[in-house]
Amino acid sequence: LSFVQKLENMSTWSGSNYEGGLENGWYQGFGKFTYPNGIIYEGYFDKGEFHGEGTLIYPSLGRYVASWERGKMLKGKFYFFDNLEFNFDEWNYCNSQDRRFYTEILKGLRPDGKTLLTNDINGPQQIPEGTYDVGDSYYDPEKDALFKYDGTPAERDLEPGEKEWIINKCRYCPKKLPDTDLSQIQDDVIA
Repeated sequence: LSFVQKLENMSTWSGSNYEGGLENGWYQGFGKFTYPNGIIYEGYFDKGEFHGEGTLIYPSLGRYVASWERGKMLKGKFYFFDNLEFNFDEWNYCNSQDRRFYTEILKGLRPDGKTLLTNDINGPQQIPEGTYDVGDSYYDPEKDALFKYDGTPAERDLEPGEKEWIINKCRYCPKKLPDTDLSQIQDDVIA
């Protein structure tokens, strides 16, 4: 097998995918590499390594825009899916001093009675009964898995400790109790 055929076989076996230039069997120039877990690197390669400007895209979470040298990140910035830039030293988003969502910072506060429950200006997504709204998906404790709002499996797995955080912090949609006709119940009076 040629080196290119071996790369194609590896991609098929690992579940990864590469689109872009090849030179002497290496990923070279601008390309797009998709990992099996759905994370995408889109940018420049040199001899198969991230090199130059490139972006790691995390579906439903955000993107990391960075400069790379021979596979190592030199500097970069993380942007959430709503384009909020993460800056550790100047983090002023939904903290104890300012509880506004990023959407409220950009578009202003809404009138009384129209408070946001999530960062989405359209309000929270509908989730099935007995599940927790995680913000980019929902958690079903009976299936112990994350799902997109359309019910298909999410493109990520639970992180260590995330399940406990979700149960303690996230919005819950309770299960409705079945309707019971109390007039049909025969109670014995105990004297």
